[in-house]
Amino acid sequence: VQLQASGGGLVQAGGSLRLSCVASGGTFSDYSIGWFRQAPGKEREFVVAILWNGMVTTSADSMKGRITISREAAKNTVYLQMNKMNAEDTAVYYCAASGQASMNPRAMKYWGEGTQVTVSS
Repeated sequence: VQLQASGGGLVQAGGSLRLSCVASGGTFSDYSIGWFRQAPGKEREFVVAILWNGMVTTSADSMKGRITISREAAKNTVYLQMNKMNAEDTAVYYCAASGQASMNPRAMKYWGEGTQVTVSS
């Protein structure tokens, strides 16, 4: 499975961004897709995931109430809508796929290259 994340960029604090993750090379409905992020000097951390059956996992505490994850099967795409963004959201955002979603990045099998998100304060 190949994953391509996009939609990152520069946004002002309080603004919004929508990231996309397009999957190819596999059966989309077989995989759970997770979003992770990694800020400079920090470990990669879990953001949120959507399971193969459409159920959504709990999200990172720092992003609760500000993000929405969704999937569009016809386009093999998962979206991450982020609102009320702040400087602490600045990171490279990655999407990852696996048969079962996990908050542990090491448990996710396939990874995209990531997209940079920068929030200016």
